[in-house]
Amino acid sequence: MRDDHDREIAAMFDRIATRYDALNRVLSFGADVGWRRRAIARAGIRSGMLVADVGAGTGDLSFAAAARGARVVAIDLSPGMLAVLGRRATARQRSRIGPIVGSAERLPLPDASVDRIVTGFTVRNVGDRPRAFREFRRVLRPDGRVIVLELSHPSSPPFAWLYSSYFDHVAPAVAALLGGDREAYRYLPRSLRPFPDPERLATILREAGFGGVTYERLALGIAAIHVAQV
Repeated sequence: MRDDHDREIAAMFDRIATRYDALNRVLSFGADVGWRRRAIARAGIRSGMLVADVGAGTGDLSFAAAARGARVVAIDLSPGMLAVLGRRATARQRSRIGPIVGSAERLPLPDASVDRIVTGFTVRNVGDRPRAFREFRRVLRPDGRVIVLELSHPSSPPFAWLYSSYFDHVAPAVAALLGGDREAYRYLPRSLRPFPDPERLATILREAGFGGVTYERLALGIAAIHVAQV
C-alpha cells in the first residue's frame, strides 16, 4: 500500500524515466558516475552476496553490484524507472537482478535476508527517513552494511550560494531545454533544502540501530556517502 507522498514521487519519476540518465550526466557534469563508483567500492560487495538496491532507478548501482558477483533485488517506487533498468540490462544482468516495485519505508523483504543495502539519491525523497532506516536495519543480516549516497549541503557559504543558485535556476532551465520535465527539476532544490546535513543523517542512522556510522563529503560537500554497520 502506497501513501500520497509515494504516489507523487513515483508519478514524477515515471515522467522523467526515459531522460533521467542523460539529464543526470549533464546536470552533474558527469560527477555522479564517480560518486556511484565510490559508493560501490565502500560497500565491500563479494560474489554470492544478496544486495538490495533501494531506489534502484534505472539500475546503475544494481549493475555495479551484479558485476561483483552479487545477486540484486532492485527496489523502486517507479515502474517507469524499473522498465528503463530492464531495457538497459543485458541477459546476464537480468539473470542476477530482480526488479520489484516497492517503498523504502516498507521493504518487500524478510527479516535478516540481505548482506548489503545500497541506495543512491533516494533517501532525500523518502517521507519518513527514520522508518526507512529501521527497515534497512530489519532486513540486513548480521555483519550487514548499508551505503547511502545522497546530495548534501556544502559547508562553504560562498560555494553553498553558488550551488543553490545552480539548482534553483540553471538546472530546471537546462532540463527544459533538453526536453525534460522542468517541474521535476524544480523539485530537486525543494527536496534538498530540508534534508539533514551529514552529521544529522549519521545520527538518524545510529538511532535506527546502526553502529560504526561514518561519512565522507564529496565535491566540496555537494554529495556525501554514509556507511553504517549492523
